[in-house]
Amino acid sequence: MSPLLTMQTGGRKYSEEAQVNIEKMHHVAYKCRDAEETRHFYEDILGLPLAHVIRLDRVPSTGEPVPFAHLFFEMKDGSYVAFFDLGDGKSSVRDPATPEWLAHLAVEVPDRKELEEWKSRVEAHGIKVVGPTDHEFVDSIYFFDPNGIRLEITTKTVPSSVLEGYAADAHEELRLWMARDKQTA
Repeated sequence: MSPLLTMQTGGRKYSEEAQVNIEKMHHVAYKCRDAEETRHFYEDILGLPLAHVIRLDRVPSTGEPVPFAHLFFEMKDGSYVAFFDLGDGKSSVRDPATPEWLAHLAVEVPDRKELEEWKSRVEAHGIKVVGPTDHEFVDSIYFFDPNGIRLEITTKTVPSSVLEGYAADAHEELRLWMARDKQTA
């Protein structure tokens, strides 16, 4: 078996065989309980335009007879956050074994000033916001959408050279975590 060829981009190595064609996130999708409530939150409060709605009576990938609306809200970079409304009035059920803070969608703003503006904007709509929280490389605020999905708005607080150092150390940090995991087992 031949070793993987790699290319370097921004201090990180990407396998030419496995990842060279993955360019960016297209969308992440969640279930919502009400399409209009979700539209109001993402478009009117967060300012992400509703860019596309697909209404079908069957799931294209499986043929399953499930009527749904699939909503896409566009971010500045052309990626989307998307939702499925199945018309049942129910959000996704959170896994009770997973802490509430763990699963979340994080989006980035350019600087701390804008992060503070987002905190004020979200709070002005009566939404409880946690933070800003200092994570030593980003500062973040956290809040929930109407479907119970935790959102994070974050901004980088360190120069790219520090992030490149994290990338250079990432495999060793993972190795140390896995060694710790085996010692505690």
